[in-house]
Amino acid sequence: MPSTVDIGPRSLPPEPFNMADYVLTAGRATPDKVALALVRPDGSEKWSYARLERAILGTATGLLATGLRPGDRVLLRLGDGVGFPIAYLAAIAVGIIPIPTSVQLTSAEITRVAAMLRPHLTLASDGVALPDGAKIISEADLADLRKYPPASYQMCGADRPGYIILTSGTGGAPRAVLHAHRAVWARRMMWAGWYGLTPDDRLMHAGAFNWTYTLGTGLMDPWACGATALIPADGTQIEALPQLMAQHQATIFAAAPGVYRRILRSAGARIVLPDLRHGLSAGEKLSEVSRKEWGDATGTALHEAYGQSECSTFVSGSPDRAAPAGTLGFAQHGRQVDVLDEHGRSVAPGTPGNMAIHRSDPGLMLGYVEANGSTSLPLINGWFLTGDTVSVARDGAVTYLGRDDDMMNAGGYRVSPLEVEAALVCHADIDEAAVAEVEIKPGTTVIAAWCTSKLPLDDDALGKHSRALLARYKTPRLFIRVDELPRGANGKLLRRQLREAYRGPHDKT
Repeated sequence: MPSTVDIGPRSLPPEPFNMADYVLTAGRATPDKVALALVRPDGSEKWSYARLERAILGTATGLLATGLRPGDRVLLRLGDGVGFPIAYLAAIAVGIIPIPTSVQLTSAEITRVAAMLRPHLTLASDGVALPDGAKIISEADLADLRKYPPASYQMCGADRPGYIILTSGTGGAPRAVLHAHRAVWARRMMWAGWYGLTPDDRLMHAGAFNWTYTLGTGLMDPWACGATALIPADGTQIEALPQLMAQHQATIFAAAPGVYRRILRSAGARIVLPDLRHGLSAGEKLSEVSRKEWGDATGTALHEAYGQSECSTFVSGSPDRAAPAGTLGFAQHGRQVDVLDEHGRSVAPGTPGNMAIHRSDPGLMLGYVEANGSTSLPLINGWFLTGDTVSVARDGAVTYLGRDDDMMNAGGYRVSPLEVEAALVCHADIDEAAVAEVEIKPGTTVIAAWCTSKLPLDDDALGKHSRALLARYKTPRLFIRVDELPRGANGKLLRRQLREAYRGPHDKT
């Protein structure tokens, strides 16, 4: 008996289709309803559905007035303000392809991205690192574009390119993931399969606008459903989130596991959230310890989801079907997933293998954008392999067993060890380096670096060196000097051996 799970028929988007038009359609029935509130303890900045769509379509006209045309690419280097989702949807509305990026990326990192993707224009906030030689529109000038007359949505095939997001690759450099407009339609499977989302909900997301988890779960999905999105204003401390949830009547809360851990550490054993129905967790594996502590403190459940930048989330628990303890949950209705061996064959239930999703899933990417401009979609017998090792029980529950490579997860971002190691060995005192994700206490992991050096390690100097070359979430928290790095018979570095042999605590932050 194979592990293939095929749940119900796949729902395909109508034709013609435009992602931005779809996201804003439900809100037209309630134009004065709050679509977005940027919340803070002393109030909020509110955007109705009518005001939001007007700003998006005016910006879309303004982008075309700069000379951009459908199919052109724009790099988004914008901070946590309403300008980010307005620019994102404005581009998509008229067929321009936005590339959202983390503001934490350094000048060197974003210059490499720009060289690979060749954007026609960069939309940038003040103080954010920019690619060398880029043509820039400032955030202030971008806001002025909202005054243009509203554009018309470009309605075309749902399979055409819609947006590009970045994910780390096993080769050390970020990979560019190209998604079609139809990807947002596939997210409808999450409404019941993960969120329990209704138009009456007020969903608060704790992440930054430029994170795809926030863009999807925090904005696109609530708007497509006609609900209200609540986003903490820029600079809000994690410890203030329970107050904001209570003050602004959040009914669903979404965050990465690390946010839940910090809230639980700061708020104590009892957190009063009178309107909250449940929480959502994604971005990295949620520990059972955090799940239980959150339930004890708030009286609400946490529902976890699993997915990737290449296909968003497609396995989850939900209010209607809670995940069995220790599992991720179940494939959402309309998904077709499988667990494959190294030859691409389905394994028996309960047998570890590589999680795979079928190419027919409307949420699966169009492919990776390669350096030569082509797009590639690696498949085995029609399946896309995620690179994660899982097992599927006879009832369909999916258990996550870990990466089948050495990819790390830092604050919800996937990070390649090769990229971090390449930055470390640029330091004059480091001969060799290896990095891995380690658990410093139950449910809490950080990036650790093992280095060979003729001199004692200066942790502060290495931290400063790393932050100059890497985004903060990629920088190691621990530096451990060793005489040599473990290698196999073929000379391959054995990062897993370092990770498994780690005996903390060594956290110096």
